[in-house]
Amino acid sequence: MAQRIALRQLLSLTPRTLPPQGPLAPHGRAFGTSASCRSTFNVQDGNDFQDRVVNNPKPVVVDFHAQWCGPCKILGPRLEKMVAKQDGKVLMAKVDIDDHTDLAIEYEVSAVPTVLAMKNGDVVDKFVGIKDEDQLEAFLKKLIGA
Repeated sequence: MAQRIALRQLLSLTPRTLPPQGPLAPHGRAFGTSASCRSTFNVQDGNDFQDRVVNNPKPVVVDFHAQWCGPCKILGPRLEKMVAKQDGKVLMAKVDIDDHTDLAIEYEVSAVPTVLAMKNGDVVDKFVGIKDEDQLEAFLKKLIGA
């Protein structure tokens, strides 16, 4: 009860107006997108996969993962970081196998994490499990032809 009264008193002392918003707001935060946000995306459904992965003119790394998978939680951020370093030469699609079982079956994913390298709609390379940054860099360079 005492906490509730103290909270009411505190709220009565604070102004109820919202701070200014928009580009001219003082001390406002600027929002931007990092390279990893632009180069990495979550696949929404089969049509999205077809449009953004299979039909993409750029090479795409496809990360088949699951929320419950410990190694996926280690590999995912590491792979995103390495893809972001490629300056847009390669994209990364994230596919949750629990949400997109049909894609996992179609691409013969039997364990997670499974990472495919796709070029012009074809799987050109693949690995299963965790890789260190040097191995990921070599995998990406092979995919983009650097």
